[in-house]
Amino acid sequence: MTEGQRAYEARRAAKAGMSLEKWLTLKEKEAKAEREATARAEPASPAKSPARKPGFFARLLERAQKPL
Repeated sequence: MTEGQRAYEARRAAKAGMSLEKWLTLKEKEAKAEREATARAEPASPAKSPARKPGFFARLLERAQKPL
């Protein structure tokens, strides 16, 4: 962690009324919990490719078939 980042985190810890070490520990625990929650949520949904927008020619043909 750079000095600037450390100073920023120290200000945030002081604002929260904690020591820097306690603040960083809490922040790491929250990040770990978030990663675990994301990892648990991903396998539950089947891997589908997102719906793709029709290509140029498909859109052109669709537009050509619409009545004026």
